[in-house]
Amino acid sequence: MKNFRKKILNRTQLIDICNSERLKGKKIVTCNGSFDLFHYGHLVFLDYACKQGDMLIVAINSDSSIKKYKSENRPMVPEDQRAQMIAALEIVDYVHIFNETVPMPFIEAIKPDIHANGAEYGEDCIEAEAVKKVGGKIYLVPRVAGLSTTELIKKIKNS
Repeated sequence: MKNFRKKILNRTQLIDICNSERLKGKKIVTCNGSFDLFHYGHLVFLDYACKQGDMLIVAINSDSSIKKYKSENRPMVPEDQRAQMIAALEIVDYVHIFNETVPMPFIEAIKPDIHANGAEYGEDCIEAEAVKKVGGKIYLVPRVAGLSTTELIKKIKNS
């Protein structure tokens, strides 16, 4: 297995790679999330996303951003471990950890052709305006019913 940790990059590195790949005609796909307690629904989501272009960049919320928008008790898994698990997936080209509570600055910097998002958020998701601003399109991924980190935490607590 190649060194998947090299796939975890900062924003400047990703901008350089994206600019280079765009010149080669590559279609860049992004998505974002906390990916806390990685589960099958996350894998299905990433699989759909990667099929929309030539390169998939997954942006994950930092621990501090998750604490701000979810709960002081989250994440369950630290950001470096979440990033490494996602980077180890063959279908993921690059991973980026972002500190903002929203992904718009990341999207505006990377300028994806496609931004994948869960269908439950709809075409008017919070990312939509930023994606359109950079000339991209939103791709909605159907949710795997009954699978979410929140539901997993509830099951664990009740078992």
